[in-house]
Amino acid sequence: MAGLPGPGRGRGRPFPRECCEGLGGLEYGQVDVTVMAWLFGYVDVTDSAFIVATLSIAFNPLFWNMVARWEHNTRALSRVFGSPHAACYCLGAVILLLNCVRSHCFTEAMKSQPKLEGLDCHWAYYLGLAILAVGTLFVTTSFLALGFTGTFLGDYFGILMEAKVTSFPFSVLDNPMYWGSTAIYLGWSLMHASPAGLLLTAVVALSYTIAMLYEGPFTEEIYWQKQKGAKSK
Repeated sequence: MAGLPGPGRGRGRPFPRECCEGLGGLEYGQVDVTVMAWLFGYVDVTDSAFIVATLSIAFNPLFWNMVARWEHNTRALSRVFGSPHAACYCLGAVILLLNCVRSHCFTEAMKSQPKLEGLDCHWAYYLGLAILAVGTLFVTTSFLALGFTGTFLGDYFGILMEAKVTSFPFSVLDNPMYWGSTAIYLGWSLMHASPAGLLLTAVVALSYTIAMLYEGPFTEEIYWQKQKGAKSK
């Protein structure tokens, strides 16, 4: 995220401080729905930059899951590139490129819409910076623990790890790479005081949650087949 443009006011006037009032009488069970409805009220979801960012967010996990499953079933990429490792590195490079495009689209969507005045202050900026730092920590340490092939779906290429990784950050939460990435976008949105960014962060979290529902059982099946094959020898 370091290469992204700095905070900008965006077009249009900032929202009045009164927009944040009037929530005190809500029951806690209504808060999540109310916050989402509130965000929709201050974000132009028909804006072209917002639509492009949303499509980019949704496309990335769909792309890498479809390609990885295709490779697992056919070994086509491994044959084209000459080895599973070369094919995995190629897919990883494409995923990194797509993530850069997604981050650019995310930032452009925030810049195209107004800031929220209630968040346009020092405490929100530094809170966002702290959340971004924590997210970066989770992403970086996840990568170091898994390695390149472990991070970029190497198990779908037949590059299996010897044992489940249990060191930090996997010792504190499941799927730290995904949640760390989500935290980075949340922190980036708070630093920009952007309601559009907050709404897009919810889209990121939703897309990753759906990806985890598909990836988890499929990956477990891959390693179960490995264990089954080892026992039969």
